[in-house]
Amino acid sequence: MGTTLAAGATGFGTGLSLIVAIGSQNAFVLRQGIRREAVLGVVVLCALSDAALITAGVAGVGAVVEAWPPLLTLVGLAGGGFLLTYAVLAARRALRPEAMTAEGGTASSRRAALLTCAALTWLNPHVYLDTVLLLGSVANGHGDERWVFGAGAVLGSVVWFAALGYGARLLTGFFARPASWRALDAVIAVTMAAIGTTLIAGAL
Repeated sequence: MGTTLAAGATGFGTGLSLIVAIGSQNAFVLRQGIRREAVLGVVVLCALSDAALITAGVAGVGAVVEAWPPLLTLVGLAGGGFLLTYAVLAARRALRPEAMTAEGGTASSRRAALLTCAALTWLNPHVYLDTVLLLGSVANGHGDERWVFGAGAVLGSVVWFAALGYGARLLTGFFARPASWRALDAVIAVTMAAIGTTLIAGAL
C-alpha cells in the first residue's frame, strides 16, 4: 500500500513539474479562462489529451516515437508554423485591445477554441517528449506500480488545467481594462513566436 501511494504521489508531482510552466498551451488556457469562453471544453480536452499521451508512454509507445525521429520533425515544422501564425494574431490583438467580456462565447467561437487548443496540444513535439518518452520512462522504472504512477500524473494534469482555467476568472477585474489585454496578448505573442521559432529551428 505504501509503495502504491508513493508511486501515485511521485507521478502526481512529476506530471505537475512538466506542465506547470509558461508555454503555448498554458497561455491559451489562461486566456480562455479569463474570457470565460469554452473553459470546460478546453480544460477537458487538455486533460484527456494528457491522459492519452501519458497512457501511451506508460504502455511503451514512446519506443515507437523514439525509433522514428522524422515523426517529431514533421510535428515540429507543423507546430512551429501554427504557433507563429497564432503569435501574429495575438500581436494584432495587442495592437487593438478590447475590454474583457465575461459572457461565454458563441458556438462558433467554442469550436474555434477547441480546434486551436487541440492544435496547440498535438502539434507540439515537446508534449511527446515530456509525456510519452519522459513520463513513460520514469513510469516504467516503477515496475508493477507504473500504472499507479501514470494515474498520479494524469490526476496532476487534471488538477492543473482545472485550476488554471477556472482560477483565471479571479483576474476578471484586472482584465476589464484594455491595457491589461494588451499586455497579456503581447506576452502570448512573444511566447508563441519564441516557441514556434524554436520548434522550426530544431526540426530543420
